[in-house]
Parts: sequence; C-alpha cells; structure tokens
Amino acid sequence: MNDIARDIEANAGLTLDVAAKAKRSGPVGRAWTVLTVSPIATFGGAIVVFWCACALMAPWLAPYSPTAQDLEAMADSAPSAKHLLGVDPIGRDILSRIMWGASTVLTVAPIAVLGAAILGTLLGLLSGYRGGLIDSLIMRIGDTILAFPVIILYLIVIVKFGASALMIIAIITVTKAPIIARIVRGVTLDVKNRDYVAAARMRGESTLYIMLAEILPQARGPLIVDFFLRLGYTTILIGVLGFLGVGLPPPNPDWGSMIKEAYGRIYDAPHMTLFPSIAVSSLVIGFNFLATGIREAALDD
Repeated sequence: MNDIARDIEANAGLTLDVAAKAKRSGPVGRAWTVLTVSPIATFGGAIVVFWCACALMAPWLAPYSPTAQDLEAMADSAPSAKHLLGVDPIGRDILSRIMWGASTVLTVAPIAVLGAAILGTLLGLLSGYRGGLIDSLIMRIGDTILAFPVIILYLIVIVKFGASALMIIAIITVTKAPIIARIVRGVTLDVKNRDYVAAARMRGESTLYIMLAEILPQARGPLIVDFFLRLGYTTILIGVLGFLGVGLPPPNPDWGSMIKEAYGRIYDAPHMTLFPSIAVSSLVIGFNFLATGIREAALDD
C-alpha cells in the first residue's frame, strides 16, 4: 500500500510540474510545443522555415543576380551544373529567381494578411459588441466588398494608381478584412454577455478595454488558424496576379510571372514552369499544414 501511495504522490507531483512548466512557457513555448508534438505542424513549419531561409539568404546563397542573363545557356536551357534548375526563356537563372521571389512573397503576403487581420479584428469587435446600426452598416459594407471579385477590383485600382507591392497589400487588406471581421463578430456575439464581461462593465471598464482585454483573447485561436490559412490563399493570389501580368512590375522576381513567361514552352522546356509551380505549391502546403496542426492542438486542449 505504501508503494502505491508513493506512486500516486510521484505522479501527482509530475503532473503538477508539467502543468507549471506549460503555464510558464508562454506563447513561444506553446508554439514550440505545437510544432514539436504535431507531425503535420512540424512538416508545415519545416517547409515555411525553408522558404524563409531562402528569402533571407538569397543575397548570399543565390548563385546569380535575378536579372542577370546568360545568353549562351539559352541554347540549352535545361538544368546543368552551371544552372542547377536551368534558365528561363531569356537566360536568367531559375534557382536565383525562385530564391529572390521567395523574399517577395514572404514580404507582401504576411504584411497584407496582418493588415487584414488587424482591420478585420477591430471591425468585428466593434460590430459584434455594439450591434444595432453599427453592426448592420459594417456587415453590409463587408458584403459589398466581398461581392467584388478580387482580380477585377485589383485591375481597376492598377489602372488608376499603377501596379506595385503597396497596391497588392492594400487590395488584399481591404478584401480579406470582411471575412476576418465575420469570424471575430461571431466570437464577440457569443462572449459579450458572459459573466466576466458583465463584471468588467460593473467595474467601469471602458468599451475599448472590454473588447481588447476580455473578448479578443477568446478569438485568438480561430484568428491564428485563419492567419496561416489566409497566408496560403494570399500566396496563390499573388501568383495568379503575376501570371495574369498585373502583379509586381518587372524586374521584380515573382513566381507567378515566372510561370507566365515560360508557359509557352511547357512542352519543350517543362522545367521553366515546373520549378516555380513547385515553389508556390509547397509554400501553400506549408501554411495549410501549419494551420491544420494548430487547429488540432487547439482541439486537443
């Protein structure tokens, strides 16, 4: 009996120790736990880290400038010892352009999605908490924006202001914010009448404090998952804009424009379109796997 009692005490002590460590770990520790415990999140995180490393190290690791041309290699554009992934139709090194293109995608996409998340979160909190006319007005404006196809809206904007990274960020921010606002509004409607929110009102807390400190933390999980999913969607959108020729202006290396420039040679030189396509697909898969792993971890909790 004494042995059993000692085992129970030891297990209880271990459980409390683990719980204490989890509590002390904070957001960084929880993120690391998700990445190491979930195989899907680990795989997705590895892909994203790989492309982030390519983006950061492109100035040093890329074998050539993304705009440098090798006219001699155009006669035989296939992968070789000199150009590991071959060259594009005008003799530029594909590997170098893919690495430099990673920095473009991983700069534009996170900034655009973060802007949409901030704007959508604020609008969703205000809409759900205030209700009434403000709620109806925000939701109807959001419905109107969502009714416009993003590509058409972007074409209208670039005709007026010209194509640039800033314009892509602005369009994505405005068109994705209503979707995020709906997510936050739903959480706000569910939470705003709970006891701890009522207690905050009785303490005389401001509306801003209640929305940001009492309600917003309850939407943290769905927002994090949506953030990574939306990064994947935005990566595809940037590629589509580049393929349609309305993305970042030359000579910026853009994965979508690389596919567009080479699609006419897809039969005699498939590597020109294959490698940029793999780059887009793998990064999207990485973001999606990260989102799936985080969602599974949240459900386990």
